[in-house]
Amino acid sequence: MSKVEGNGAVQHRTRRIPTPGKATILAIGKAFPGQLIPQECLVEGYIRDTNCHDVSIKEKLERLCKTTTVKRRYTVMSKDILSKYPELATEGSSTIQQRLEIANPAVVEMAVEASLGCIAEWGRSPLDITHIVYVSSSEIRLPGGDLHLATKLGLRNDVGRVMLYFLGCYGGVTGLRVAKDIAENNPGSRVLLTTSETTILGFRPPSKNRPYDLVGAALFGDGAAAAIIGADPITNVESPFMELNFAVQQFLPGTQDVIEGRLTEEGINFKLGRDLPQRIEENIEEFCKKIMAKAGLKNYNELFWAVHPGGPAILNKLESRLGLSGEKLECSRRALMDYGNVSSNTILYVIENMREELDKRGGGQEWGLALAFGPGITFEGVLLRSL
Repeated sequence: MSKVEGNGAVQHRTRRIPTPGKATILAIGKAFPGQLIPQECLVEGYIRDTNCHDVSIKEKLERLCKTTTVKRRYTVMSKDILSKYPELATEGSSTIQQRLEIANPAVVEMAVEASLGCIAEWGRSPLDITHIVYVSSSEIRLPGGDLHLATKLGLRNDVGRVMLYFLGCYGGVTGLRVAKDIAENNPGSRVLLTTSETTILGFRPPSKNRPYDLVGAALFGDGAAAAIIGADPITNVESPFMELNFAVQQFLPGTQDVIEGRLTEEGINFKLGRDLPQRIEENIEEFCKKIMAKAGLKNYNELFWAVHPGGPAILNKLESRLGLSGEKLECSRRALMDYGNVSSNTILYVIENMREELDKRGGGQEWGLALAFGPGITFEGVLLRSL
């Protein structure tokens, strides 16, 4: 069973009024599988489970685990799964069918629990949900997880469904953008955005020919997240806390090979270019200025920042290029520390951290940015307004 982490009570404060017609986040939730792995235990477990006897690989993984800043991760993978499917730890085995047998139900289970927690916070009936946006890079089947999720939640059979598959780390912000468009163009609609990810498809023994496998082992985790999105919230019924004021996506021409993922008989093979942090650093300022111009904003340090923590190097490069003060990326760094990089889910964990932080400050800054980066290289950004 998955473990759901709810939100603590927030301090009462004077709320800003939502802009009429603009989408808002009305509730948020998250869920995780039962296996919690402290980072200090990961190396011994991974080396044992994959029957690796190469001391140099173990030493490299130990170094990577220290540099990621991750303190713990949740994972679907377990001793029971490896006992049932020992071929997952065997180099060169054709295991895509076995991986999907594990991943497909696991991501939906986590998605259901995250959604139920989110709906409970929202306080309205699941039958009031008019649309689903379902995001995952961890399952492959027809019908997809969106239908399985709608069925398990008992939603109406005319609920509008959108699947966003294999977007990688920027998928959560894409989901926010798509949910925003649906909410603002369908008056009265309420959109359930759900993201769910597992590393099962990419789990394999380490190899010197695939150096990125060790980065993945040191950095990525499993989990799910959910949010209810809607415009013109009902007074005294719904509790909006963040407005999605403006959203934009762009890709960097000529960078489609910097992040690659290929589905094979052995699962998903990833390749990550060493120049990814630099590419993001070189282009992030222009991208942020484009978004900030919509509200006449110019000072980076007058905003709050919800950045997908793809890794500490990306956060450090962004912080340095924009001249952000040290605490600006704290919510992103805390999400990375507590959960690892959980792909599309992670931005919602960061936004939840930001909600708590803004409430502690009695409201804090009014404007902020949500950012994520992924294959393409694709940039996704949302201009946020704290309510």
